Amino acid sequence: MRRSWPTVVYKEESLREGMQIESADIAVRDKVRLLEALSDTGLRTIVVGSFVRPDYCPQMARIDEIVTAFTPRPGVTYTALLLNPRAAERARQYSPPLTIDEGTPRLAAHLCDVFARRNINRSAEQVRASWPGTVARATERGVRRAGIGVHSAWGSNFTGARPPAEVMAALEQAHALWESAGIEVTEAYLGDPMSWTTPERTEQLLLAVKQRWPRIRRFVLHLHDARGMALVSAYAALRVLDEQDTVQLEGAIGGIGGCPYCGNGRATGMMATEDLMHMLDGLGIEHGVDLDRLIGCVWLLEEILGRPAMGKVSKAGPRPVEPDRWYDPNMPFVETFAEARHFRLGPDTYRGQIRPWKEPIQRPAPRGSGS
Repeated sequence: MRRSWPTVVYKEESLREGMQIESADIAVRDKVRLLEALSDTGLRTIVVGSFVRPDYCPQMARIDEIVTAFTPRPGVTYTALLLNPRAAERARQYSPPLTIDEGTPRLAAHLCDVFARRNINRSAEQVRASWPGTVARATERGVRRAGIGVHSAWGSNFTGARPPAEVMAALEQAHALWESAGIEVTEAYLGDPMSWTTPERTEQLLLAVKQRWPRIRRFVLHLHDARGMALVSAYAALRVLDEQDTVQLEGAIGGIGGCPYCGNGRATGMMATEDLMHMLDGLGIEHGVDLDRLIGCVWLLEEILGRPAMGKVSKAGPRPVEPDRWYDPNMPFVETFAEARHFRLGPDTYRGQIRPWKEPIQRPAPRGSGS
């Protein structure tokens, strides 16, 4: 039986990573409705969008309207993706409610040059060439701790698998720059924009980083789910890390999300927030999120999108652990997704379905009830 787990920090990406792959015609009022509903679930960090050029991401063209229209909730940190100083300058006029936090500076290598050029219009070499400037600015600011990272850490749809040795070599190069500046490296980022992760390789990379740099205690995993590996890889990370570690996981309600430059479109997906929270519940890891409200957000999202999302728990409901949540032994046939919503909406969802058994079915008393 596992006795301890790392600290889990979660970042909700449905309004940024999720919406950037959906229709640019989704109304601002609907995005605001969703943002406010998410704000009432107990999520602590929500990314509201990104400040980018509309020709690169037309779905984010109206982010200014969103950040001025919603009502922020106390205790929730609202952030946005800021890829350059110009984006940061745009965002500062909305702080608050946005938190413009430079945070831990990070040197992150792109292991797929094709994807770097498609996604950020820069070569992988150009990104690395900018690292000394990042280190210099951090030194001027008096930064004491920094991060290292790798994009496409497991592989690329355009250039194939990335061996662990290549990942570690890129991290070594970044680590050496920080070390030469006298700045301690305490964080490692592993990004998987094209869904190449597997549980075994996740364990392999995290163990390699921990063994090489024991002082790194914070890990950030950005996992996509086109091939169904994100949640199981997150679990693998939880198993490898320990109570002295912190892991930041990133996902989106409904499992939506993706980058238009990776080649999988909406099929890319992310780890579904509701599925992760349900897994954390099963592991006994506190997360502070109201799962019932979160499922309501997924249903709102599906209403806005006009189609089902890809998460699981929003379809079947959480495990009915407590006796007062157990299903009625005599409920009739339940066949459709709509009927399965009885876990939240009650028996009206399946009213009128058939019951072919001849006699009422009796449920045994709960174990340990004494009856």
